[in-house]
Amino acid sequence: MKALVIDDSRAMRLVIGRIVARLGFDVAEAAHGQEALDQLDAGAVPDLCLIDWNMPVMNGLEFVQAVRQRPSGRYFMHVTATTESENSQIVRALAAGAHEYLIKPFTADALEDKLSMLGLMPVTA
Repeated sequence: MKALVIDDSRAMRLVIGRIVARLGFDVAEAAHGQEALDQLDAGAVPDLCLIDWNMPVMNGLEFVQAVRQRPSGRYFMHVTATTESENSQIVRALAAGAHEYLIKPFTADALEDKLSMLGLMPVTA
């Protein structure tokens, strides 16, 4: 399974990428939503996108909205992973098409639980 980690913080991409790699995902990264869209346009087909909310160029909410308008965007899971913790922000993300919402900082166990709830735990040897 493939995961695309979208976050403007290189450190967060590394941390989240390591967690999902340990869970068995092949990991790709993007520094903002437009870079992630460019990867999708170039043929990337993730099973999961882990998306920060506050990013330059294209934020996480704009990315989710743009992807959900595409037929191919309906075939992978979107999990917003952000410091935005207000209920109104969570509602906006879910209404835009995110499947789940994680509030930073989160533990590897919390991420694993969300992915398990979504049926996204790869089979590892």
